[in-house]
Amino acid sequence: MPYTNNGPVSLYWEEHGEGPPLVMIVGLGADISVWPLHLDHYKKHFRCILVENRGIGKSDKPPAPYTTEDMAGDVAAVMDAAGVDKAHILGVSMGGAIAQAFALAHKARVLSLVLVSTWAKQDNYGKMIWRHFKNVRAHVRPEQWVETLQLWIWAPRSIEADPESMAAAREGAAVGPNPQPDHGFEGQCDASIAHDSSHRLGEIEAPTLITVGDKDIFTPPHMSEALHKGIPNARLDVYEGWAHVHHFEDVERFNRTTTEFMLEHSS
Repeated sequence: MPYTNNGPVSLYWEEHGEGPPLVMIVGLGADISVWPLHLDHYKKHFRCILVENRGIGKSDKPPAPYTTEDMAGDVAAVMDAAGVDKAHILGVSMGGAIAQAFALAHKARVLSLVLVSTWAKQDNYGKMIWRHFKNVRAHVRPEQWVETLQLWIWAPRSIEADPESMAAAREGAAVGPNPQPDHGFEGQCDASIAHDSSHRLGEIEAPTLITVGDKDIFTPPHMSEALHKGIPNARLDVYEGWAHVHHFEDVERFNRTTTEFMLEHSS
C-alpha cells in the first residue's frame, strides 16, 4: 500500500498491470475503489496508477480550500514516487479538471489526455449545483445524499433498469470504510467551482479525447463542447442516451475506445 507526500499532504496510490503508464484520477467524493470495471480492462494494456485525491479515502484530508492545481501537484508527486516520467492521464469530472491543470503545468509528462464529463470553467448554473451539493450533503443522512447524487449523475434509463443496485448503493452509503469528512468534500467542491482553464486551453499540447453523455445534467454537453473547441486537435465522443457516468453506463464502449486512443499515442 504505497504512500507518498506532496509537501505536508500524504497521498495513497496503487498500481496494477503492465505497459505504458496510465494515471487514473477520480472525481468528487470518490475514492479509487470505484475503478474495477475499468481497471480489469486497462491493466491488460497499461501500467495503471490510481491516485486517491486529497480529501478522501486513505489520503490526507487537510482543511479546505483545495485547488485543482494543488491536486495536479499531488498527481505529479505520485508519478515521481512511481518512477514514471510520462503517462496517459485520464480524469473523470473533477478528475478531468485536475487532469487539465496537470497537462498545463507538466506538458512534457503527458502522453495523452482523456477528459470525461468535465469542464474548463463553471458557469452560474454549474456553480449553483456545486453549492447545492455542499448544502445538501451537510444536512441529510448519507443514504439521502447518495440518492440526490444518483438523480444528478445517472441517466433515467439506468435508474429505471436497475433500481435494486441503486437502492443497495444508498443502503451501503453509511457503512463504507474511510468516510469522507465534510471539510474534505467541501474542499473538493471549492476546487471544482474555482477551476478555470478556459483562457489556456490552446496551450494543451497532448492528444486529447473528450467524452460526455448527451443526458448529462451535472456537467452538460456544452461544457465538453467548449473543451473540444478550445483544445487543439481534440476529439469529442458523445454517448447518446447516457449521462454524467456514461463511462459506467456504456462501459464496454468506453473501455474499448479510450484504450484504442491511448495505445495510438503510446509511442
